[in-house]
Amino acid sequence: MFRTTALALLALAQMLAGAASAACVAADPAIASVSVKSVTQGGPGGVNRYNIAGTVVNIGSEGQASNVLQFVNIYENGDKLDSRGVPPLKPGQSYTFSYAVLRSADAGKGTGILSFRLDVRQPSPPGREDCNLSNDSFTLRF
Repeated sequence: MFRTTALALLALAQMLAGAASAACVAADPAIASVSVKSVTQGGPGGVNRYNIAGTVVNIGSEGQASNVLQFVNIYENGDKLDSRGVPPLKPGQSYTFSYAVLRSADAGKGTGILSFRLDVRQPSPPGREDCNLSNDSFTLRF
């Protein structure tokens, strides 16, 4: 009897752990990728222009409210440089944003680091417009 009860409790604990790690049932916008799409070299003063593109995808099971406000904030060394607006997304829908950054032509490869962080303003109950915050950032080294 004791052994059967212990096994049942173990099975229940494993099911609950699995359920906690499963995808949430709501909208889940995620920064899926950010990359340098092109570089224009040798601008005025020896400056290169890096053209960057990123993609936000709603990997959740529900769409976002039509009035949700959300942005991708762009940071360098902890300083906010800019933001890009992202429209409300339906399940599976993606949105591509762009950003350009100027760097010295002498800057070493791999020394540029930008952080991209999703900022969702939630007019509905918390968690409904972005139920998983762990996929809301991306770091690009170029």
